Amino acid sequence: MSQNREQWGSKLGFILAASGSAVGIGNIWKYPSMAGQNGGGAFTIIYLACILIVGLSIVVAEFVIGRKTQLSPVGAFEQLAPNTNWKWVGFLGVAAAFVILSFYGVVGGWILKYIIDSLSGGFTELAGNTDAASVVFNEFITSTFSPIIYQLFFMGLCIFVIIKGVKGGIEKWSKIMMPLIVVLLGVLAIRGMTLEGGMAGISFLFNPRFEDLTASAIVLALGHSFFTVSLGMGTMITYGSYLNKKQNLVTSALWVIFLDTAIAMLAGVAIFTTVFALGGNPAEGPGLIFVILPSVFPQLAGGTLWGTIFFILLFMAALTSAISILEVVTAYFIDQKGWSRKKATLQFGGVITIVGVFCSFSLGGGINITGFLGMPFFDVMDYLSSKYMLPIGGMLTAIFILKKWGISEYMIELKTGMEGMNLSSSLVKIFLIISALVVAFIIFNEIYFEIAGKALIG
Repeated sequence: MSQNREQWGSKLGFILAASGSAVGIGNIWKYPSMAGQNGGGAFTIIYLACILIVGLSIVVAEFVIGRKTQLSPVGAFEQLAPNTNWKWVGFLGVAAAFVILSFYGVVGGWILKYIIDSLSGGFTELAGNTDAASVVFNEFITSTFSPIIYQLFFMGLCIFVIIKGVKGGIEKWSKIMMPLIVVLLGVLAIRGMTLEGGMAGISFLFNPRFEDLTASAIVLALGHSFFTVSLGMGTMITYGSYLNKKQNLVTSALWVIFLDTAIAMLAGVAIFTTVFALGGNPAEGPGLIFVILPSVFPQLAGGTLWGTIFFILLFMAALTSAISILEVVTAYFIDQKGWSRKKATLQFGGVITIVGVFCSFSLGGGINITGFLGMPFFDVMDYLSSKYMLPIGGMLTAIFILKKWGISEYMIELKTGMEGMNLSSSLVKIFLIISALVVAFIIFNEIYFEIAGKALIG
């Protein structure tokens, strides 16, 4: 371990930072939409089982690799498997982080724009009119320069936090934003449940409807259990590298998963109680955020306040995730190239921002460098990372432990800091095998769909 390597200031700070990485925009709309449309409580039961088997295994694995090596992904795999090709798993993680943040920063800018619109009363004229809300949203994201201005501000905040370091930047701001996210979601959830008809939203979300639980829904639960906790891009390896040997990695991972899942469910309550009470369409995906809710909030008493609260908490969820993603890229240049934190953050934060500008341009700014693929550059970056880079990275991490590093060596590091807890190496091995097989199936299912035009399941 480098004596000069930064460390988390407290266990709570680390858990909140790691949870902040996991909690992102997808938690606010993706889980609630999936659950509501695929069996409600029945989907939730399957999802919880999946995240405890698949998600937990990979989260712990990344924590272990990071803490053992005290390095970011590339250096971690190089140290554990020197002079092999396993280092490319680390490079894949860094590349995935770069790709994701390029378009994620654009969406962060959209959210910032909606905070300002809500504060200024801009949603008032959209009350009950989803068509008008859709036009406003599309006109904004397809304009040339307006989205970029907000994207630059969002990325500037990310860069500012990362420059401040692990303890003074990431941990400090996570301790502020994560509790605020929970409190604001709680306020919105309580408000939603007090609305006439709001409880129908809770029934839609949590009432078990096993007749709606199809094979496709189970695959969705498997996939989301993996993606929701930021796996496969080296975030948890990087965050784990700032840990000391006293941290119980299993309980830490359980806390991260608990907070991630609890916030997703709380978001579902807050959103669906409000949408159902005011007759909105709960079947929307991302449109639920930028189209349905801006037309719903103005119909509430104090709608400006509630809309502003919602987009502020969404902004903080986006920012905590974006910070963790930028840290993966920054940590690589600090660890492997010996750069200062400020130099690495400014230079590659800037490069990612420039790539993000082209993501924004592809939606309507007149420049689409992947037009030959028939998709906007924004969508290509999203598709490439979520469908392939992340699952491949997570699968290879599990395989690395099973086939290269070895369960026995892995267990030595895992058990450090777990005094009083007995963990079976056989059980850990089984969970890692299941995780690798599940993710391999998700990848194969996606490739089969691309080739055959239909998925094996889904």
